[in-house]
Amino acid sequence: MNLQLALPILIPLLAGAVSLLFWRSRLMQRMIAVAGTGLLLVASVWLLASVSRGGILVLQVGNWPAPFGISLVADLLGAIMVVLTGIIGFAVALYSLATTGRGHEAYGYFPLMHLLLAGVAGAFLTGDIFNLYVWFEVMLVASFALLILGSEKAQMEGAIKYVTLNLLSSVIFLVAVGLLYGMVGTLNMADIARRLASLEDTGMVDVLAMMFMVAFGIKAAAFPLFFWLPASYHTPPVAVSALFAGLLTKVGVYALFRVFTLIFHHSPGYTHEILLWGAGLTMLSGVLGAAAQFEFRRILSFHIVSQIGYMILGLALFTPLAILGGVFYIAHHILVKTNLFLVSGIVHRLQGSYRLKRLGGLYRSHPWLAVLFLIPALSLAGMPPLSGFFAKFIVIRAGIEAEAYGVTAIALLVGLLTLYSMIKIWSEVFWKTAPDGDEADAQAAVGQRELWLMSLPAVGLALCTLLIGLNAGPLYALAEASAGELLAPERYIEAVLGPRGEGGP
Repeated sequence: MNLQLALPILIPLLAGAVSLLFWRSRLMQRMIAVAGTGLLLVASVWLLASVSRGGILVLQVGNWPAPFGISLVADLLGAIMVVLTGIIGFAVALYSLATTGRGHEAYGYFPLMHLLLAGVAGAFLTGDIFNLYVWFEVMLVASFALLILGSEKAQMEGAIKYVTLNLLSSVIFLVAVGLLYGMVGTLNMADIARRLASLEDTGMVDVLAMMFMVAFGIKAAAFPLFFWLPASYHTPPVAVSALFAGLLTKVGVYALFRVFTLIFHHSPGYTHEILLWGAGLTMLSGVLGAAAQFEFRRILSFHIVSQIGYMILGLALFTPLAILGGVFYIAHHILVKTNLFLVSGIVHRLQGSYRLKRLGGLYRSHPWLAVLFLIPALSLAGMPPLSGFFAKFIVIRAGIEAEAYGVTAIALLVGLLTLYSMIKIWSEVFWKTAPDGDEADAQAAVGQRELWLMSLPAVGLALCTLLIGLNAGPLYALAEASAGELLAPERYIEAVLGPRGEGGP
């Protein structure tokens, strides 16, 4: 049995349950948070190593053979995403030790964080389309509760938009699952792919593909239903913002990659053309929204939207190089965007605001923080030799090779506008003189231990960005192998159902 497949789900679930048992002990909840996310990271690395060595791993829950039971499946894409989940979970847990107050912890911050991580890992590892819906709902419940911790007016306004659009996505997803089950009589994704290939009613298949595209597009914050994200991600505690920024939309992107390479790849001239222009509009709308903002986290939130466009572009082009670029871009962006939110929290702790006009002088008072911001900021903009340069280069090269010149030009323009936004933050937050004329901190001195705890995970993620940029070969090789699996869905089907799809009736 491939028990390592279940560990990334079981560990955060158990950590959350144990954390609830120590509801009144702040120290125990914090220790469990760090230990639980640390174990999640170790288990996820073990899973990735196992998949890299032995190929696609499958666990049939309860020993029920596919497609009758629930399958957990880890290919390279799923394993990579689970490792990234472990990295971000561990980094945010450490960061939370310095940023999460007693009030938030008393209302279940750490158990909710574990529940969210379990939902994310479950979505990456499930081989069942209905269970993918279930894990999405687990994430929605946990993320909504985290979003409203503190119950401030801005949080409640953002939470209403967040939950309304995500519930709409869930309804569309559930209806699509029901219609799909009515057509093929199975919920196992490998079995669905096998049966859809023999259907003659391609019109209905196209309708279902569009329904899944809309549902997952909303989850991924793609154009045009992306406005829930910049309306909500800047409102919760910064550790929650960082966790959301790194992981939540990427589950939607992952779902698009999964279903449009495994299930709905029969008509790429139709579905992937829509994805192509959706990617271009997502890039443009996100970067233009960011250019109009003057609040640190709102700028970063709009740039989540714009960067999602690059990932979808990789899927839409549907070539080996493009899929490779999409997977590489996802990994790069999760690390970089989480880190930028962590840095914004340090800035807020030092100067008491996220509004650019109220910030300044940090280059002189904290030059190390300026460097810590520049690494992920320049990587986000695609500057060499950082990870973002290689991510953008691969996707743009794939676009040129596919002769998708229009959307490739948009991708280049968005890269320049992203650099503009990062320079704007640098100029306002770090370079200009502090608004009160004093280059020292506007707030009372922050404790060195607290500052160290906040900086440690940010430094770790910055080092990951540098490492990928200076030695992109290992991640490139993993992304290339992952692209090969995604473009050969029969390998996934055979791993789950057997050599000739023997699991199905």
